Amino acid sequence: MKKIYNILASAVAVVCMSSCNDIMDVNSTTQLSDLSIWNSEEAAEGYIIASYQCFTDHANVFAVDGNLFYDAYSDLIKSTSYDQYGHLYNKTWLEPNRFGKNNGGVFGNWGGTYSRIKRANLLLNDLDRYGVPRYGEEWAKVRRAEIRFCRAVNYWFLARVYGGVVIRTDKSGKSGYTDDGAYPEDCNRARVSEKETYDFIINEMQEAIADLPVTWKTDKDGDRWNGRATKGMVYGFLSRIALYAHEWAIAADAAEQCKTLGGYELVSNYANLFNCAFEANNRKEIIYGIYGLKEYKTHQYELRMRPIGDAGVYKCDLETRFVPTAELADLYEFKDGTEFDWSTWNKGTNKHADPFTDREPRFHATILYNDAPWEGRKIGTYVGQNEADESKRGADYFIAYENAASTKGHTCTGYYLRKFIIEGNKDFTTEGCWNTDIILRYAEVLLNKAEAYAELGEYGKAMDAINEVRARVSLPKKTAGDYDSVMEILRKERCCELAGEGHRFWDLWRWRLCGEVINGQKVHGVKVVLRNNGAYRYDRVEADVDERIFQDRYYYLSLPADELTNNNLCVDNPNW
Repeated sequence: MKKIYNILASAVAVVCMSSCNDIMDVNSTTQLSDLSIWNSEEAAEGYIIASYQCFTDHANVFAVDGNLFYDAYSDLIKSTSYDQYGHLYNKTWLEPNRFGKNNGGVFGNWGGTYSRIKRANLLLNDLDRYGVPRYGEEWAKVRRAEIRFCRAVNYWFLARVYGGVVIRTDKSGKSGYTDDGAYPEDCNRARVSEKETYDFIINEMQEAIADLPVTWKTDKDGDRWNGRATKGMVYGFLSRIALYAHEWAIAADAAEQCKTLGGYELVSNYANLFNCAFEANNRKEIIYGIYGLKEYKTHQYELRMRPIGDAGVYKCDLETRFVPTAELADLYEFKDGTEFDWSTWNKGTNKHADPFTDREPRFHATILYNDAPWEGRKIGTYVGQNEADESKRGADYFIAYENAASTKGHTCTGYYLRKFIIEGNKDFTTEGCWNTDIILRYAEVLLNKAEAYAELGEYGKAMDAINEVRARVSLPKKTAGDYDSVMEILRKERCCELAGEGHRFWDLWRWRLCGEVINGQKVHGVKVVLRNNGAYRYDRVEADVDERIFQDRYYYLSLPADELTNNNLCVDNPNW
């Protein structure tokens, strides 16, 4: 239903370029001339569709080789490297100089994002100049709404790390055109407040919704343009972005409208969401995704996530770069809804044979643990009672994390990440991985709705949304009648439901809980020890050497020097 790779592939084909990035590097359609773009509706569509490339800039699965696997900046996922693979995940929180004056570190995106915005503004002007005369205002109206939606998302990428920004649009420059730097009046422009920035973003999205279709499917085009923005899709994104703006009523309404206009629903099997074999059914829940295709668009996720024991099975080199923490694993309840606790799991009436087997379905879909069944073998993260005895180690054995190099692909927490791995894919070393990078799905929208209703004091509605998510994995309903109780449940559900999908760090950021969860803290793991008598011992261990650092000023990053130098009216954020 929402197959974004299709429309990006079309963008490549019709403009005859080598990749989507090539299209995005063109700052003005006039560089290609209206003969090559606007005289062909097919080519014009491709150029407009390339606006969606902004989502790839912050993708999770497809960007696994970079520094944008955002959960690894949170308490849920641990990078196994200190300074290998080009990873800055551990250095970001362990070195106090990672952010500074004119240095936004791994989260700095001012220049690149404004390049996207400039392209959108120029495209909107060209749409009026060339698109309207050739294809009519009704055709152009929908495409204009698409571009404005993507531009609004780019402004959100800026606002969440910088606060108030400089608003530049297709009509705000000299003589009513885009302020592209051609005139001093366009270069020098002050930042608006954070609230004004979010007001602009929300208004842009609401106006785009008014002009967008409910569906792109037509008898003429079939499914060809599915993946482009619809009313339901943009309402889904609005339910997320309005939370950052503290516009609770807008977020709640957007979540309701997303369901009504988009017809989305939760798929019955949670694990199937992350397995491309069930792609057709998954489209009921995946509102927006970057879809892989074995013959065309793949990523290296499996080479970076598979348990290290698979290297021996498949005779290949693996670099297991990210592993779940105990902070994540311990959140998952048992399948009957009882809380997991290391001090009680093997005691009393709720005694279990081991700490993992009887856990709820999302645990098993997300995490590979010691003795977990996996592709005809069992995961072995254990070490021997005498750790120097290599013969007593499992194939996926634990290596303690140090602030030097990496763990050589071994887990430093006792866990591996299962989510998004195509189980049974024997060709991942040669053909890559083609699972969907889920940007937005309906379960998140439900949790967005729950949070909005909690903030509005409508706790019953909040819990209804949370319990709908829990019911999908057969967990019993929970009840809560006050704000703190609802939010405690919600925050846990967001971790369990969305782990590994890039939400946790940004949740902590917008809740202003990074200081509490990150600063002065260490993440943990469980070292499984095979005793001489054949039984396992489970030792909770620290997976950080030093305490992490998060300063309150990080919430508003310093602007780049180029912007402050070239824009005389722009001032930096305080405390830098």
